[in-house]
Amino acid sequence: MNPATALATVLIDELVRCGLTDVVLAPGSRSAPLALAVHADSRIRLHVRVDERSASFLALGLARRGERPVALICTSGTAAANFHPAVIEAHESGVPLLLLTADRPPELRDTGASQTIDQIKLYGTAVRWFSEVGLPEDRPGQVAYWRSLACRAYQRSLGPTDPGPVQLNLSFREPLIPDGDASWCESLEGDANGPWIRARVAPPAVALHLPPTRRGVLVVGDGASNVRRYVAAAGMAGWPVLSEPNGGARYGDHAMSTYHFLLGTPEFADRHRPELVVTLGRPGLSRSLLNWLRHADEHIVVAPDLTRWPDPTRSATQVAQAVEIPVAAGDDAWLHSWRRADNAARAAIDEVLDGAGLSEPRLARDLVDMLPNGSLLFSGSSMPIRDLDQAMRPRRGLRVLANRGTAGIDGVVSTAMGAALAHNGPAYALMGDLTFLHDQNGLILGPREPRPDLCVVVVNNDGGGIFSLLPQAALRGPFERVFGTAHGVDLAHVAAATGTPYTFVSEPDQLSKALRGEGLRIVEVRSDRESNAVLHAMMRDAAHAAIREVM
Repeated sequence: MNPATALATVLIDELVRCGLTDVVLAPGSRSAPLALAVHADSRIRLHVRVDERSASFLALGLARRGERPVALICTSGTAAANFHPAVIEAHESGVPLLLLTADRPPELRDTGASQTIDQIKLYGTAVRWFSEVGLPEDRPGQVAYWRSLACRAYQRSLGPTDPGPVQLNLSFREPLIPDGDASWCESLEGDANGPWIRARVAPPAVALHLPPTRRGVLVVGDGASNVRRYVAAAGMAGWPVLSEPNGGARYGDHAMSTYHFLLGTPEFADRHRPELVVTLGRPGLSRSLLNWLRHADEHIVVAPDLTRWPDPTRSATQVAQAVEIPVAAGDDAWLHSWRRADNAARAAIDEVLDGAGLSEPRLARDLVDMLPNGSLLFSGSSMPIRDLDQAMRPRRGLRVLANRGTAGIDGVVSTAMGAALAHNGPAYALMGDLTFLHDQNGLILGPREPRPDLCVVVVNNDGGGIFSLLPQAALRGPFERVFGTAHGVDLAHVAAATGTPYTFVSEPDQLSKALRGEGLRIVEVRSDRESNAVLHAMMRDAAHAAIREVM
């Protein structure tokens, strides 16, 4: 057996023994040993994509929703560089990825050889661990090295306290395909009972016990863990819960779905200074929330890994791996005050949206209300996630995800497709037109590829709608070209180019029917950027007025 085939066969087998189920492959020559090993292993679900960036974000979505490492394979050269945006997102979001980057052998490096770049630590500090695997050799001891290496890579990617991407850089000399000879100097077989090395997870850390108080608040952002436990504890303590849509805690009687407007009303924010705030995950959607956090007497950040924790406001007073929120004695005046204002703001916002026809925030609100229990909703990271944050009513039975690690528009179509493939139930995505066009290659699926049940809802305002809500909008001269970025693309033609079913929606009552169906499909809703900016101002003014009226 040639060394390239031996290494690839053993490495893939050991990763499967560790728990690997999905592999995403971007085709190439130097990665042929890995591609053939994966294709031959019936235990693996293989996904092939022609575009490395699309492939990497597909793997990101699979790993994020599946909550386990997904392997990503590419050939040498700039193919590996195209993984970089997804690697950065995985690093910031704590998503486990196994990057198996094929490379040219050392004698071809720095010689001008085709498709040869410096791949050593290509992703810098964005990976949890890097290993230059070295050229495989037909000598005893290689199998133990390869299998133990696979176990280390898989476990380091998985975490458990600090999951993220890991890179194995694999140099292969030709021949790159099997030569028909199965002999090797030692047995290639692994442990019959499982992985070569069994990693044992330590028991959970002792929780920090908090002082009892009724004037506490639970804030939940992206990437939060153990959410249900903390929401239940906050409920027993009489605390309001301020959860971003992708935080997973916007449900129940304690969820304040209009917290962005509550805390953006100075009178309310000043009168509702908490004695204690507990933060899960990474909040970052609402400036009013972030500004309010700076004034908390005590701000405790819960972070599984104490070497890295989110604190964008530099307001954390303590960091703990776990906390215990005790039941506190006293009346419910604190919670009732939050609820009264939240109900008033919600009614005011809904009245504005109901009277304005089909708009971007109304689409976000109505979409969430219409989705069946057990659904997944993947949101774009620009305006759609903010519209969800400001318009989404509390509900159960819905999982909301978004690429909020770096909050970019890269690869959202592909990430949503990966998440849909890992989700057991119907999946939907909500994104803007620029986000959609930025990753339209994600719609390219070969006839033998696993196909997701995913409805992609695209808000088309012919450009970058979020900038119309920012100070840049005042720069009328350069604004349209350098911020508005109108494109004039007909999305129906984009859908037709890949044979993707397409529906256009122009009225609110058409949305429910348009969402029906199975498989990959596109629903387009058009919007006007200037009208959208006016509507957001109306929502804000109506909410603030309603809040002040009940104070």
